[in-house]
Amino acid sequence: MQLDLNLLTALDALLEEGSVAGAAARLHVTAPAMSRSLGRIRKATGDQILVRTGRSMVPTTRALAMRAQVHALVQQAHQLLSTQQELDLAALDRVFTVRWHDALTAACGTALITAAHHQAPGVRLRLSAEPGTDDAELRRGDVDLESSSSAPTLPDIRHRLLGKDRLVVTVRPGHPLTAGPLSLERYAAAEHLTVSRRGSLRDPIDDALTTRGLERRVVAAGPTAAFALQLALDTDLVVTLPDAVTRTAREQLGLATLPPPLPLPDVPLYLLWHQRYDNDRAHTWLRELASETIQALFTPPTASQQALTNRTGRGGCPDRLTCTDSSSDG
Repeated sequence: MQLDLNLLTALDALLEEGSVAGAAARLHVTAPAMSRSLGRIRKATGDQILVRTGRSMVPTTRALAMRAQVHALVQQAHQLLSTQQELDLAALDRVFTVRWHDALTAACGTALITAAHHQAPGVRLRLSAEPGTDDAELRRGDVDLESSSSAPTLPDIRHRLLGKDRLVVTVRPGHPLTAGPLSLERYAAAEHLTVSRRGSLRDPIDDALTTRGLERRVVAAGPTAAFALQLALDTDLVVTLPDAVTRTAREQLGLATLPPPLPLPDVPLYLLWHQRYDNDRAHTWLRELASETIQALFTPPTASQQALTNRTGRGGCPDRLTCTDSSSDG
């Protein structure tokens, strides 16, 4: 049985783009030529690979199952047969999917896209919403890079610790908690907001308070840090969030930042990827670029920046509504 291994490249493009026209444009061939390649792939595999649904095409179950393996084979073949020792970023044509926590995307998504586009104009980035931990998507190749507050347990998922973020208390300017030192009792007596994609009204902060014989009242759970910060600005709810990844958003909203009145564990920030990309030079470039972008968040603010934040946080705003506290569950 003779197989044209060029069909693997065509199959990879078809599965990545989800359309004949998109795959043709990616490989710089005509749509009819790509359509013929799809026909040959269907004959070789005995599967339709892509089926039409309305105006779009969707992959079959078998196509979804083979997508990661096909992509890995194509990348390995390119590495094996390439005489090029250095990665040519100017000529790199690749689509990467990055799934980060919403606060992290808001904090440095713009910097990542800008840097990537400047260095490799042909690279396209998908910054997808984070629906929750799903190592299967990393294993399938649906996601190239992912952020997490915990190290993976699966041996084929690689990880890199980029930093540890401290938790801070965030309230609106003029909030009662900004008047005088924030005691543990005043903090616990306030009304709080948690940040949880699963809607959890309890997090490790409650456990820390319980060990001290105290309990706080969590009145709501918000799905994202952006929602929590806006609610803190408009109400008296108290939000407890990681400092570095929310600093810019807090400053833009003019929110006050206070140190928590009890010791709280730092929140680690990991970058995750699948082991198939360990020797992928383009993926390595993206990993390093993402790492540099994220680690810049952990650079301590200058004295002038900190002074400005403190002045903003202590400023009066007597006609505002009340505020709450929000903690992230990662």
